Amino acid sequence: MKAISYSRYGSADVLEYGERPDPKVGPDSVLVKVRAAAVNPVDWKAREGYLQAGLEAVFPVIPGWDVSGVVVQPGAAVDEFAVGDEVIGYVREDFLSRGTFAEYVAAPVRTLARKPLSLSFEEAAGLPLCGLTAHQVLFRTLKVQEGETVLIHAAAGGVGSLAVQLARHSGCRVVGTAGPHNHDFVRQLGGEPVEYGDGLASRLRDLVPGGFDAAFDTVGGEALRVSAETLAPDGRLASIADAEVFSHGGRYAFVRPDAADLTHLAGLAEQGIVSVHVDRVFPLEQAADAHRLNQEGRTRGKIVVAVDREG
Repeated sequence: MKAISYSRYGSADVLEYGERPDPKVGPDSVLVKVRAAAVNPVDWKAREGYLQAGLEAVFPVIPGWDVSGVVVQPGAAVDEFAVGDEVIGYVREDFLSRGTFAEYVAAPVRTLARKPLSLSFEEAAGLPLCGLTAHQVLFRTLKVQEGETVLIHAAAGGVGSLAVQLARHSGCRVVGTAGPHNHDFVRQLGGEPVEYGDGLASRLRDLVPGGFDAAFDTVGGEALRVSAETLAPDGRLASIADAEVFSHGGRYAFVRPDAADLTHLAGLAEQGIVSVHVDRVFPLEQAADAHRLNQEGRTRGKIVVAVDREG
């Protein structure tokens, strides 16, 4: 099969397009013909070696954890999916090697859900990792409740845009940081946009004088510090970007594959409650350019790699 892979840590220049062995299908997995795979910041962080303390790399590594595609072969113990089923997945294992930037991926059923029919394959590929991250941080880590006021950073990004929609659906008031060019987009999602940068803490206090009930940091650094400063006395803080959150009394979160959570998100997408904005689509052979664009950190919604192969 054709795939993107890298044989050493490094910049996007280490990514190579070429032939890799077809994946073997274990008893609890299905072989998925990949239609699209979304790019996430964790992909380039893994590629550059930032995750090696917790995730061993078995080189060559095929990057990518998000996928949408079609089941072509169920494993021997699988009765959840059949040939022809359209699926989405957050296909993360406990090591780096067998990712989704390829024509095929062997995906454990614990990582999969049925694809929402209302979403294109490109849109659907952007739902699993970001949607699960938003869902698990909001409702498991921060435990947000109806009527609370929530701060979400990078509200126009992949995780942030889905977090805004999920928090609004749960009955929260949502304030989201974003660049001026993304303010209308954040409003369309149901959030109240605030420009990041100098003076952010003052702008947030003007909007929410009593402080936020919960803050969701997706950026780290100054955004994390401002989040801690603008919390209500009993406010909760979580970060997916900066372990310094512990020094502010908050919690660090890393998303887990969860078929039930993903099925729930797919249902919300099918109902039109959450949507995925695709900023740009690259062909598989240009995945290095997709990585570079994602690494710039200015994407609205998702960057997606499209994979097309018949047969």
